[in-house]
Amino acid sequence: MGSSLADQVSARLDRARRLAADAGVDALVVTPGPDLQYLAGVVKHSHERLSALVLPTQDEAAFVVPRLERPGLDGSGVDLAGIRVLDWVDGEDPHGLVAACLDGAKRVAVASDMPALHVLGLRDALPMATQELATPVLRELRMRKDPAEVEYLRRAGAAIDSVHEQVPGWLRAGRTEAEVGADITAAIVEAGHTEAAFVIVGSGPNGASPHHELSDRVIETGDVVVVDIGGPLPEGYNSDCTRTYVVGGATDEIVEAYAVLQRAQRAAVDAARPGATAESVDEAARAIIRDAGYGEYFVHRTGHGIGLEVHEEPYIVAGNALTLEPGMAFSIEPGIYFPDRWGARIEDIVVVTEDGCEAVNTRPHELLSC
Repeated sequence: MGSSLADQVSARLDRARRLAADAGVDALVVTPGPDLQYLAGVVKHSHERLSALVLPTQDEAAFVVPRLERPGLDGSGVDLAGIRVLDWVDGEDPHGLVAACLDGAKRVAVASDMPALHVLGLRDALPMATQELATPVLRELRMRKDPAEVEYLRRAGAAIDSVHEQVPGWLRAGRTEAEVGADITAAIVEAGHTEAAFVIVGSGPNGASPHHELSDRVIETGDVVVVDIGGPLPEGYNSDCTRTYVVGGATDEIVEAYAVLQRAQRAAVDAARPGATAESVDEAARAIIRDAGYGEYFVHRTGHGIGLEVHEEPYIVAGNALTLEPGMAFSIEPGIYFPDRWGARIEDIVVVTEDGCEAVNTRPHELLSC
């Protein structure tokens, strides 16, 4: 395991160097967050004490860390890959330590989630360098999943599918959204996730709010219920899956609109293949919903990338002309929402393959009666 992690970190740092150099960037500075986890296998949180991976394009990498946190690097990618560690103690200037690794740098790209405290500290320490976001470089790495990452996403998909399989047993009239959400939250952890990152149980009119979470609303017979759930595996890769349920029987209006949604979701999955654009996948779903007269009720993009973050590149949205490539992973989740009445959404995570895409979620798409 140690050797494979060391090799993985070394390969990812080399790719990041090449992409940064191609972009004319002299160095990357990456603070704790998903980018650091991806590049160096380090899971940490940012705070007022600076920790940062410093990656010059023409020199060796270094990791700047408070001395009191240095033992936490044992066994990490930084340790196993032999990255030079520069520690510091309270009262010393860590931003100056970073600057000393970047002598002569003119363009420095910083992680998008670097705290402003450190952005400004580096600006003062590197007065002759311009700062820019590292996102254009790092997204080129992270949005193309390697085989190990795809396998993590498959495992995450299977885990969250096992939770959705249990949902009909918890959804019944007389229970509150919060009570159902508590059952789901426990099941997400029992299925192998480290936590429930989000639990949406949108019943009746609450289902018309795509990002509704939980409330004390009592579920009623006839309610359509949107259940959108997910979380990270121990390796950091996330699940995210939505299914729509109905408590009791569905009206003709519900059946008709939901059938349109099923066709739209299927069309978008069929459109997701190498050479297609992100916006064309969005349009594949949107056109069916629009042509059926429900266009104004589809109020969000069709999908988002997923991996170490629930929402990351690529985004499946109008205006994104990105060409899809094998290894790109994202959600396909069209929805129809009738304000103050009800809503519905179907969501699978898919991974682009050599000739199409693979869905990592396999639960039925039908409107499930509870």
